[in-house]
Amino acid sequence: MRPSLLRLIPRGPTLLALGVLIGLVFPALADLARPLMSTTIFLIVLGTLLRIDSQAVVVALRRPSLSILLPAVVMVACPLVIGVAGHALNLAPELALAIVLAVSAPPSSGTAAVARMLGLDGAVPLVVTVLSMVLAPVTVPLLAGWFGGLEISAFELAMRLALLIGSAEGIAFLLRRRAAPVLAAHGGVVDGIIVAALLVFAVATMSGIRAQIAVDLQAATLYFALAFACNIALQAAGAAVLPGTFAQRLTVGLILGNRNVGLVWSALGAAASPRMALYFAATQFPIYLLPRLIEILIGRNTGKAKP
Repeated sequence: MRPSLLRLIPRGPTLLALGVLIGLVFPALADLARPLMSTTIFLIVLGTLLRIDSQAVVVALRRPSLSILLPAVVMVACPLVIGVAGHALNLAPELALAIVLAVSAPPSSGTAAVARMLGLDGAVPLVVTVLSMVLAPVTVPLLAGWFGGLEISAFELAMRLALLIGSAEGIAFLLRRRAAPVLAAHGGVVDGIIVAALLVFAVATMSGIRAQIAVDLQAATLYFALAFACNIALQAAGAAVLPGTFAQRLTVGLILGNRNVGLVWSALGAAASPRMALYFAATQFPIYLLPRLIEILIGRNTGKAKP
C-alpha cells in the first residue's frame, strides 16, 4: 500500500485535474462518492496537521509576516476585497455570498502537499494553513454575517467549524504525541493519503453539478468563469505583490488562491443552497486544474534557467 501511495505524489497535479473531470463525466460515480465528502475533508485536515514540523512552526511564529500578516491577508483582507468587488459588480446576493464564503475559507489543506508535488516549499503553506484554520471558526461566521443571507446563525456555523477542525486537531495531537517518529519517517505516505482524499473529494463535489449545468448552462458558465477569475486574481496578486523568489511567489499565490471550500461547505450542510453548491463545486476546477498549469510553468522556468 505504501509504494502505491507514494506513487500518487509525483502524479498528484495530473490526478487532481482528472478528479473533477471524472466526477463531471461520470455523475453516478460522483453520486457514489458524495457521502464520503465530509470524511475526506476530515482526512485532508488531519493529514495536514500530521505533517506539521514543530520547528517550522516555531520559526514561523517568530516571523510576523508569516504568523500575523499572511494569515490576516488570507482570512480577512481577501474576503473583504472580493466581497466588495462582488457587490460593486452587482452580482446576485446569493452568488456574492457564495464567493465571499469560498474566499473566507482557510487555504486548501492540500496546498502544502501540492506545493511539495510541484517542488515548492511546503513549510510556509503548511504553517499558514494551520494558523488560518485556527482563525476560521471566528472569521468565517463574522464575514458570513457581515454580508448576510445565510440560513444558519453565525454561532452555529462557528460551532460546526470548531468541531470539525478541533476534532482533527485533537486526534493529530494524540497521534503526534504517541507516534511522532513513525509519522516523521512516513511523511510521504501521509501526503499520499492526502492526495487520495483530495481525489475522492474532487469526484464527490461534482455530484448533481452536471444536472445543474444542463438546466441552466448560462448561469453555470458564469459561475465557472467567476471561480477561475477569482482564483487566478488571488494567485496573481499574491505572486505580484509579495516579495521573494519565483518559487516563493508561486507558493504565496497558491495559498491565496486555493481555499478549503469543502471545509465551509461541509460546515454549512443543508444551509448551502443549490446555487451556492454550484459555485462551491465550480471553485474545485481552478483548485485542481491550475496546479497542473503551474507545474508546466515551473518546468519551463527551470528549463530556461539551465545553461
